[in-house]
Amino acid sequence: MDKKYFEGGDGLRLAASVGGDPKGEPVLFLHGAGQTRSSWGHGAKKLADRGYHVIALDARGHGDSAWARQPGLYHLDYLIADLKAVARTLDRPPTLVGASMGGITSFVGVGDSPKLDARALVLVDVTPKLSREGSATIFGFMRGSPDGFASLEDAVASVARFLPHRPPPKDGGKGLMRNLRHGKDGRLRWHWDPAFTDNLEQFHDSVLPRMRGAASGVTIPTMLIRGGSSEVVSKEAAEDFHELLPGAEVVEIAGAHHMVAGDRNDAFNRAVIAFLERHVPVAGGPLQSPGT
Repeated sequence: MDKKYFEGGDGLRLAASVGGDPKGEPVLFLHGAGQTRSSWGHGAKKLADRGYHVIALDARGHGDSAWARQPGLYHLDYLIADLKAVARTLDRPPTLVGASMGGITSFVGVGDSPKLDARALVLVDVTPKLSREGSATIFGFMRGSPDGFASLEDAVASVARFLPHRPPPKDGGKGLMRNLRHGKDGRLRWHWDPAFTDNLEQFHDSVLPRMRGAASGVTIPTMLIRGGSSEVVSKEAAEDFHELLPGAEVVEIAGAHHMVAGDRNDAFNRAVIAFLERHVPVAGGPLQSPGT
């Protein structure tokens, strides 16, 4: 996967990892709030290896993408405008794979007018009905440690408290550095703009109602992947989503929490690959078997 930059809806510089066949079916990955384009584990590369044209995007204010000039420019409408700007660079409509914030952006983008033209949609642990308590835990983590960490070990310990179900990292936390940056004071801070957290409540106060209103406009093949142990999307929320979108597929991955791709990456990848092979197959068939 190669690093590439795109222009967002207002010209903001957006970073992405790009790979696969440039002439293949495009698949756009959009991560959740506080994550980066590296959050998909091996998923993006596996699709690239199978002949898809894969773009894993860093949202504005996240990862290596530029920070917005003011907090208001992190509103959902700007995230959607970024998605549409990247999609316009492609020679055909993409399939969208969006986790949490990325899923909301994708869903409203394809369902609300003016609609984004897309082939298919994969939502990862997000529906118009989310647990406020579960979301508050995530928001609290994002707003915590404003002064950063003195060491990588401190950052690893912070993640362990937030995700107690995850086993300790085998690399001692070196992979976590993809989500950290060094400040001028030498301390490590999360790789997102702190101003982004000023807008977190929008997701419950205005964004989820927009997501529900956009459901009638979503007419492309859609799959919801829910973490079986999700603190954010309950079984009832998944059932509510299926009532909104009766034609949607719903897959539950046992043992996964809200960050499905990070908790059960192999199971997540299998679900996405199987969905794409049904609805957006690679010309000439897959390059590898689904189990690889």
